[in-house]
Amino acid sequence: MARLRSLAYKDCPDSQVVVIEQPSTLLLPCRLSNGLFCANCCYGTEMPLTTRDIERLKKLGYRVEYFAIKTSDGLWRLRNIDGHCVFLDAKTGACKVYPYRPEGCRLYPLVYDADSDSVTVDNECPLARCIPADVAKRLEKSVIKLVEEIYKGQSRE
Repeated sequence: MARLRSLAYKDCPDSQVVVIEQPSTLLLPCRLSNGLFCANCCYGTEMPLTTRDIERLKKLGYRVEYFAIKTSDGLWRLRNIDGHCVFLDAKTGACKVYPYRPEGCRLYPLVYDADSDSVTVDNECPLARCIPADVAKRLEKSVIKLVEEIYKGQSRE
């Protein structure tokens, strides 16, 4: 069972949501008032990895067996240890590889919903309601491109 931190966001933080175009990245103000990071998205993660993600993390000196698992459907996903992403510092909520994190993490909380065949904002994120509609729309193509790349890679490996 994923462990979720108890958060007390009353409104959207004063910090702005920032979008970086290349690579497509959504930066949210995830630092809490106590100095820790939210990290809800890092618990029980099933984040799929692209070939670029794997190569980028390997260049940091990590072995693929350490940070990824290949699922029965042929996808590479981030490995969980003790119920959270292998790269999460559980004490601080910080990502140990933040500048090099997977592309899906860069776009979160925007996710692809296969049931509705659309890009949506994951309501598991406490800041989901803080994502302006124009920002979600602007990054929609990046999410779809990422999903297509992940599933294309599935058939090759």
